[in-house]
Amino acid sequence: MAEPLLRVRNLRVAFGRHTAVGGVDVDLHAGETLGLVGESGSGKSSLARAIVRLNRASTGTVEWRGEDLMSCSPARLRELRRDFQMVFQSPAASLDPRMTIAAAIAEPLMIFAPRLKQSERHGMIAAMLERVGLDSDLGARYPHELSGGQCQRVAVARAMILNPKLLVCDEPVSSLDVSIQGQIVNLLSDLQAECGTAMLFISHNLGVVRHLSERIMVLYRGRCVELAPREQLFAKALHPYTRALLAAAVSITAAGAPGAAAPGAAALGADAPGADAPGAAAPGVAALPSGAPGATSGCIYRDRCGFAIGICRTVDPPLSEIVPDRFAACHRAHEFWESETGK
Repeated sequence: MAEPLLRVRNLRVAFGRHTAVGGVDVDLHAGETLGLVGESGSGKSSLARAIVRLNRASTGTVEWRGEDLMSCSPARLRELRRDFQMVFQSPAASLDPRMTIAAAIAEPLMIFAPRLKQSERHGMIAAMLERVGLDSDLGARYPHELSGGQCQRVAVARAMILNPKLLVCDEPVSSLDVSIQGQIVNLLSDLQAECGTAMLFISHNLGVVRHLSERIMVLYRGRCVELAPREQLFAKALHPYTRALLAAAVSITAAGAPGAAAPGAAALGADAPGADAPGAAAPGVAALPSGAPGATSGCIYRDRCGFAIGICRTVDPPLSEIVPDRFAACHRAHEFWESETGK
């Protein structure tokens, strides 16, 4: 396999005494989409922002095409930024209300392609607006004159105008109406296929993540607890926390809760505790978080896990390859795999 486009090793992000990301490894290849899931506060956005250097990591390395972003100069980092762009959760907050739509999309071109003629720039902006499903005449308008879905299309257009090699999407559809979410997801999928862009996609919506991603990483309290190919993870999760997320999503959808976005998709409830494990809290019921005062060792999920045994309270399980391409940070992952597959 070719060398990864992005290689992250032991990345840690701390804000004062709070550790948001606690030593995560990521490999992302050209054209691949890695989905990032986990409840609110699990460190998804902190990890993504640290990767593109919007947040400063405490320790670790981020290699972009073999070059360490953590140690490169500000000038070099500025040059590299044209290769990775970001789409944020709130389009209204990410677009400058004083700039027209055309000016917002033109800003990356002004920074990274200043030698373009004005006519060339205008032509690229008009073409990109049409590519994301907007009339080129909307370029003269301001963000407050557009709907939320239209503003997010503008944000996608601005991110893709430079044809980046990596697109980081941080909950890009969670603030949109359900009827619009599928349109934006399909737009991102189409653009990725056309441009060959790698994507790091963060979402609470498991259906959306399943639709877009080749592999899925599950974060819990800033740690990767499971990493697996998409269909294998949905068919047979190996970590109790992943099982809890899937069970909670199914429960929410079955109950008819609003926000179950995308056709056939299950919405991942924020802070949803476990449901399928013996002794775990039912969906919608608060569970005791791990890491309570006095807890200094052991698995970070042990106090919410119905499968915990003695070793879980004393030894922190490393992220290990259980079977080829399937990783889990659980002392009993091999048991779960063998009991369900008979191997």
